Amino acid sequence: MKRSLLITALLVIHAPASAGEIYEFYNGVRALGMGGAGVAVVNDETALLVNPAGLGKLRDYYITVADPELEGGSNSQKLIGTDVMGVMEPQKALTRLTPHPDKHLHEKAQVFPSIVVPNFGFGLYGRWQVDAQIDSASNTFTYDYLRDYTLVFGFNFRLWNGIIKLGAVSRVTDRLQIRRSDLDPAATDLTTNDLAGSGMGVASDAGLMLSAPVAWLPTLAATYHDMGRTAYTWRSGSTATANTPDSTPETIDVALAIHPILGKRFRSTWTAQYNDIMTYSDETDQMRRVHAGVEFNYADALFLRAGMNQRYWTAGVELAIVNYQFQAATYGEDIGTAGSPKEDRRYVAKFSFRF
Repeated sequence: MKRSLLITALLVIHAPASAGEIYEFYNGVRALGMGGAGVAVVNDETALLVNPAGLGKLRDYYITVADPELEGGSNSQKLIGTDVMGVMEPQKALTRLTPHPDKHLHEKAQVFPSIVVPNFGFGLYGRWQVDAQIDSASNTFTYDYLRDYTLVFGFNFRLWNGIIKLGAVSRVTDRLQIRRSDLDPAATDLTTNDLAGSGMGVASDAGLMLSAPVAWLPTLAATYHDMGRTAYTWRSGSTATANTPDSTPETIDVALAIHPILGKRFRSTWTAQYNDIMTYSDETDQMRRVHAGVEFNYADALFLRAGMNQRYWTAGVELAIVNYQFQAATYGEDIGTAGSPKEDRRYVAKFSFRF
């Protein structure tokens, strides 16, 4: 009895309430096209951010020189036009949203130049993201902003000829964050320095892949993100503020994948993933943690993707020609609350040059 009460108390303390978008440290365009499921299938430089055990799937070295990735919500053009960087300031975002109450704004840009070889890699990840909305019912302005500069390096051990892959990653992140849902829509003096928290944190991730050496290579995978929780109090951030960012709770994502060969140059990948089995243990809407997808690959040059992110459809395409890649995807993200799901349709594109 005492043990049950203790476990219940720990879950209540540890798990945040189900409300709004579930933010992840990284989610790339390939996984988004496949329903947000990447833990069991990642096989490129993004393994450093998704599942470090994926470094063991690399067959060659890759130097990514440039890979800008841009993402916007379905309302972005109407709300801000071409003023993408302007909404990275809270007052400018409020000005843009004032004529459009209850419309959700989502913008994100990220880059990840990196060097990876089989079982090892490092890179520099940059992200700029803003989500904002004026709620007419409560007469409040919500503004969530995140800017990360992250140095990441990781390695992987291959055991039993690669049947078992064990990876680990260390990250150092300089974070600037605003998370406010109580701002006055009539405000005229909102500034980043007044609202933001800034700080640097050191994080560790661990990853596992178990691949059976049989047809279709059935794979079981898991990633343990932010082991022991990541606090951004190690050093002051590059932007001077009076506050520090929220700490990032530890999470465990688990996934399954199979890889049927459909023809001489035609392969496929099927995967399903369940996210955050620790952090969101009080989540009453289990669909918010479910991801599944499929990828069809023709000659490693043309890729078609589809899936389900939470309860919403996704789709994606990729063209890979020599050292160039173009990827695009669309997906739906749940920004509602428990019992009241709400879709925000988003579009993302990425161009890469690597050799």
